[in-house]
Amino acid sequence: MVDEKLSLKLLMIEDNPDDEALVLRSIRKGGFDVDHQRVENRDQLLEALRQQDWDIVLSDYQLPEFNGLAALRTVKERAPDLPFIIVSGTIGEELAVEAMRAGAQDYLMKDNLARLVPAIRRELNDADERRALRLARETLRYQAYHDILTGLPNRWLLHDRLEQVFAFARKQGTHPTIMFLDLDRFKNLNDTLGHLLGDQLLRAVADRLREVISEQDTLARLGGDDFVLLFSDMPDPDAALARAREIQALFTPPFRLDGKEIYLDASIGIARYPESGTDPDILIKHAEAAMYYAKDRGGNSIQLSSDEIQSATASRFTIENDLRCAIKNDRLEVYYQPQFELGTGKVTGVEALVRWPHPEEGMIAPDRFIPIAEETGIILGLGDWVLRRAMADARRLEAAGCLPPRLAINLSARQLYHQETLTLLQDLLADNPLDGRFLELEITESGIMQNPEQAVANLSVMRELGIRVAIDDFGTGYSSLAYLKRFPIDILKIDRSFVRDLALDQDDEAIIRTIIAMAETLNMRVIAEGIETREQLERLHHLGCQEGQGYYFARPMPCEDLIRFFRDRACA
Repeated sequence: MVDEKLSLKLLMIEDNPDDEALVLRSIRKGGFDVDHQRVENRDQLLEALRQQDWDIVLSDYQLPEFNGLAALRTVKERAPDLPFIIVSGTIGEELAVEAMRAGAQDYLMKDNLARLVPAIRRELNDADERRALRLARETLRYQAYHDILTGLPNRWLLHDRLEQVFAFARKQGTHPTIMFLDLDRFKNLNDTLGHLLGDQLLRAVADRLREVISEQDTLARLGGDDFVLLFSDMPDPDAALARAREIQALFTPPFRLDGKEIYLDASIGIARYPESGTDPDILIKHAEAAMYYAKDRGGNSIQLSSDEIQSATASRFTIENDLRCAIKNDRLEVYYQPQFELGTGKVTGVEALVRWPHPEEGMIAPDRFIPIAEETGIILGLGDWVLRRAMADARRLEAAGCLPPRLAINLSARQLYHQETLTLLQDLLADNPLDGRFLELEITESGIMQNPEQAVANLSVMRELGIRVAIDDFGTGYSSLAYLKRFPIDILKIDRSFVRDLALDQDDEAIIRTIIAMAETLNMRVIAEGIETREQLERLHHLGCQEGQGYYFARPMPCEDLIRFFRDRACA
């Protein structure tokens, strides 16, 4: 019985026909049916890469018109996943190492081709994996700087553009202008139409807004129904108002979706550089405040930022002051949401979530006071309070015989870089009989990337204490395998935005599949947030997600209710 030969499309970069014949003979003896082409210079190489796809490239190092490193760069520019092996009679160890660092998969000497066929077989097997990994990196990097729903730049990319535009403005005296646009009553529409149609509507809005954006300008989506338009130069406020009216006119025709005609209005706040601020975050903040001022006056209007508007945002300071008092007087609460193993339903831990029962306004949502706490620095005191309370509750749970396997607590970026946070963690663990491995700290991607070097140092100290580290809201920030490998991370938490429409959106499923694959590669656990339906649970389990949390399992609850929850499960 004759073994079937494997076909191989081989591109050789070689100026010596005798060496070509030697290499081909070795490959054919190794069981390959070779379809090959030999090239000797860059022009021939480019033409060969253009004409067809190749399985592998074998390249000499010393060539009359260029060398193996130049050939390698040319190949990687046009076919980054194509395996590249140097086969040379002259390359030394130092050049070989340089070639490997530049992307070559292997190197061999022409007088010793024993490794050639095994190397080719290995690289053919690894090529698909490298391609999948590169595509995953590119996908996740794109997500880091773009809004997944609309494909527009997100907050991080907008911030980069603002820095560039401001630097140009300082030199040239131009007047960059920001317009913060929010759709009036979109939340009601979204609740009425459903999130799927609401997302289609947001994409349609993005398409219309693109009509007024030139290559020099930027359109970004910050989340929800918030859009920011950055114009690199507006000569005066009248020009800004005229452009804003042009933008509003885009909303006059109805949006036609799923057989429905949907009418939308938009409120726009305008802030100009340098009158309204010279810092990107400040300018965005002032434009947003002007937008809310316009919205508070009935919506469908335009408002320039002014001192009057800034004073109208004083309610934020009220929240700030009340929050300081609430922390000082112990008027906050910590609720706990159980986490479960998706395959068995076994409780794997609980996440601590801060709640604020305001004496006058009732329960204030975290998304209302946490951003203010972050902005003002109150988050340090708030975060420390949550750490102390959660560890105290852990002792109560242990005394009641209801201690979960682990306790997850959110750590803000400010806490991560604050040395006293590490001291507090050391003190809490020293004063608590619970093992450090019981504690898990959740940190956002964006928080880690504010200062990667310091983050690595501080996270390493936490690891030495036995504390596990989770990346919260994973997939919404930098989400790069290269970033993940740098940090001592144990868990990835898939953001609820990907879980919400999992059954309807193939893109969300692809993203989740990629995240799980990345986690498996790096030996990390994966927890999905926001599971609300049986269908979501089953799909996530099928994709390989190990754990999850959400309203489908249990809502966040006070410590007393958590004790009853565990006792009821034990008795069931």
